[in-house]
Amino acid sequence: MAWAPIHDFPYTPVPYRPERTSADEALRTAASMREKMQTRRTVRAFSSDPVPEQVIIDAIAVAATAPSGAHQQPWTFVVVTDPEVRARIREAAEEEERISYDGRLGDEWLSALRPLGTDEHKPHLTDAPYLIVVFEQRYYLDGDKQHKHYYVDESVGIAVGMLLTALHLSGLAALTHTPSPMKFLSEVLNRPRNEKAFAVIPVGYPAADAVVPDLVRKDLDQVMVRV
Repeated sequence: MAWAPIHDFPYTPVPYRPERTSADEALRTAASMREKMQTRRTVRAFSSDPVPEQVIIDAIAVAATAPSGAHQQPWTFVVVTDPEVRARIREAAEEEERISYDGRLGDEWLSALRPLGTDEHKPHLTDAPYLIVVFEQRYYLDGDKQHKHYYVDESVGIAVGMLLTALHLSGLAALTHTPSPMKFLSEVLNRPRNEKAFAVIPVGYPAADAVVPDLVRKDLDQVMVRV
């Protein structure tokens, strides 16, 4: 059944009876995922080696299962492979980033970025075989009617997190790139007025000479509290 807006529809529950996972299997699965996700890193140097498109499609399908405010699923994932379009995105992004690194970010932000080794050059936008540009839908267009969406940033953020997880578990590397401002993405990709760019995610295999910053994640006891 195709999706349609459910505004003012009556509450219609249906049974939900997933098969319960055994405790032993749950422990094995959780430990395996924890170990695999510990190897996830943000990559800025990509190989141009091809990636099966179905892997990208399946990862986006995973992201689209994310919970969302009032189940309005306020996201659009634009998969960009056209070299000319990607070149336009890179040119516009690097122009905005030059302005940002020349002072728009401010000293505190630049200081926070310094250990990451980032600058205005964004070769990943043309090197990676895929760009996934994520847009958030501020409202739904139903002909001449507009339906407001709720908790849009939170919903799209969760979906992007699930996308990154699915990509990593599929053996791919990714980067969440958020050039600011991002209005140029709507113009380059010809998106409708209800959509606003949320993130650009280059996806592919790491380059053979890829390096990442020497960073340490917080320990679990620094991020988890028992009550």
